[in-house]
Amino acid sequence: MRKLLIFTDIGDTIIDESTEQYDASGTIVLQAECIPGAEQMLHALHEEGFRICMVADGMVRSFHNTMNQHHLSDVFNGWIISEHVGEDKPSPAMFQRAMDVMGLRACDKHRVIMVGNNLSRDIYGGNAFGIRTVYIDWSPRRSHTPANALEEPTYRIHEPGELKALVEKLESEL
Repeated sequence: MRKLLIFTDIGDTIIDESTEQYDASGTIVLQAECIPGAEQMLHALHEEGFRICMVADGMVRSFHNTMNQHHLSDVFNGWIISEHVGEDKPSPAMFQRAMDVMGLRACDKHRVIMVGNNLSRDIYGGNAFGIRTVYIDWSPRRSHTPANALEEPTYRIHEPGELKALVEKLESEL
């Protein structure tokens, strides 16, 4: 079993938010395209035995729609979605719920990385919770400049395909 655990955001980390198509109410994403390389990267990590937990803000049905569309539902060992938790990232409740669902304790935090595209939510939240963070700066829709020390990622990648090599490196260091 792999030692490193991966928490990941979805929007502009796995799914290209610019391709999202919503229902008539404008609240539920019906379909969207993956960022180039994201689908293959998730499948490869899953097939290599890495445990992956979705930690995302939004509506549960939106994530079911897009993950089912791309046959990604089964790569996740846990789905932590703000609609269920009742709070958005950077709330520690999101990260604690992910730890609980993955069967982790505080002493396991050194084995967890949070991957995301939003410095003020994913990176700030992960850093404040005490886990390492990986910022993917693929999308032009969010700031790429940290506003404070808690928004400074531990690692930075430019596209999803780069995550696999980083994960393998971090696994080898555990």
